[in-house]
Amino acid sequence: MNKKKILVITEVKHIKGLTKILNQIGEVRYLQNPNFNQVKKIINNYDAIFTNPNKSKIYIGKKLLENSKLKVVCTASTGTNHIDVNYLKKKKIRIISLTKEKKIINKISSTAEMALALTLSSLRNVVSSSKSVLKGSWDYTKFIGRQFNSLTIGIIGYGRLGKMYTKYCKALGAKIIVYDPYSKIKKDYFTKNIDFLFKNSDIISLHIHLSKKNKNIINSKKLNLMKSNVLIINTSRGELINEKDLIKFLKKNREAKFASDVISNEILKRKSNLLIKDAKQNNQIVITPHIGGMTVEAQEFAYLGAAKLLKKFFIN
Repeated sequence: MNKKKILVITEVKHIKGLTKILNQIGEVRYLQNPNFNQVKKIINNYDAIFTNPNKSKIYIGKKLLENSKLKVVCTASTGTNHIDVNYLKKKKIRIISLTKEKKIINKISSTAEMALALTLSSLRNVVSSSKSVLKGSWDYTKFIGRQFNSLTIGIIGYGRLGKMYTKYCKALGAKIIVYDPYSKIKKDYFTKNIDFLFKNSDIISLHIHLSKKNKNIINSKKLNLMKSNVLIINTSRGELINEKDLIKFLKKNREAKFASDVISNEILKRKSNLLIKDAKQNNQIVITPHIGGMTVEAQEFAYLGAAKLLKKFFIN
């Protein structure tokens, strides 16, 4: 196998065994959390990019790759919203992701666990009550929560993560409503009517991939169907929700809450995001920095799996 040149633009040196695999493929340069200009200056020297969307500032598209000789982009993630997929296809640049790698991703439960963590912590006001203690208060009356086994959970998407989250919710005694038009599974808790789910759920959790059809699946029309004290959980992609519509809904419904591990356009326009601005003065919103898959175990499964796929690509 001819030695290839690989540019790594995500933090990887903390992942045991990864550098060993990458170094077997070829000459590797590690740039931890670089900016766009740093990558643009040197990209023409490389055959492959190894990346992950969680902390990246780099959108991999025409502006970056216009004059490059890149052969492949390898991302240790199931999502590819940090990559201009259509442009790479046009340029005949291969994309390696974990989207369809079931043997790898079936081992990873971290994002479903994160969805449950956001659900429970939001129901019990963990973040806001903890902040109040640090300010010198010791008053529970502002933070009376809800009991999980008395609630109905609406789950949109019954793929790998949706199934895991469903299992956790059922184990805790909640009533379940699941919507997934692509699933062939027939259970009494499935519905073919997404509006039924919106109207009858105390909690709504998203577990779907971003697509043209799914973009803004939660908008003003759908929000107006929901309960005034609904809790919405998003560990999928920020673009699934119309954030302007959501902010208006939350201002109108002060008992409603939103807990998310993602925001729209989080790579290119994170600093100007409306939800982050609103969350600074609004206890209805909790946002975490896309840490759903960021556990020791999940990173090892994902990054090592992606590296092995990259090695296989160059061998073949």
